[in-house]
Amino acid sequence: MHGAGRMRMTELTLVRHGQANAAAKDPDSYDILSDLGHDQARWLGEYIAPLGQYDRVVSGTLRRQFGTAEGANPTGLPHSTDARLNELDYYGLAHSLRDSHGVPFPDTPEGFAAHVPQVLDVWRSDGMSPDLESYKAFRARITDALHDIAKDGPGALVVTSTGVIATLTAIALGLDTSAKTKMFLTVAHTSMHKFELRRDGLYLTQYGATPHLDTPDRAFARTFV
Repeated sequence: MHGAGRMRMTELTLVRHGQANAAAKDPDSYDILSDLGHDQARWLGEYIAPLGQYDRVVSGTLRRQFGTAEGANPTGLPHSTDARLNELDYYGLAHSLRDSHGVPFPDTPEGFAAHVPQVLDVWRSDGMSPDLESYKAFRARITDALHDIAKDGPGALVVTSTGVIATLTAIALGLDTSAKTKMFLTVAHTSMHKFELRRDGLYLTQYGATPHLDTPDRAFARTFV
């Protein structure tokens, strides 16, 4: 039991940012929380504040991540940023896929769902522009960030993005690209995911929880795009 307690000390909670501008065609336009995104963050903060489980907030530096972290922090916990938690460069990867394979950027949710596996497949096969961050480098930076955050103890609420959460989930569960794609498409806005860093690797202990949205009057607010 002593060993099990020690392993729990490395548990971290990762949260996806609130809903952003889904109609955007470029990263700057996308990186803005919608009105619903602000509400989702505030509701998350109202849910977690009475629990007293967190002593600090860590977020990426993207506006949607930082804004979510602020909204979910009504008690003013210390908030630091780490750019290693930023999302993969989906727009850059999509443009590279367009230039190399003639695959257009999607303009519908259905098109996006079909586009994601194409992007991830080519990216993981090192088929994207060499000017872009490689999959190997992305994986290394997010795992390094997680280990560094864990050094300060288990009480961190970590606000990041879909690609980070899906990739860490795939690492923890040993998922192939097809299964990872499903994870990528099923990370709800402001959903909570718990990971444990143990001596023998990364473990997923909770996936996709949205207790702050799981009421009839907020059913509309459980969004993915």
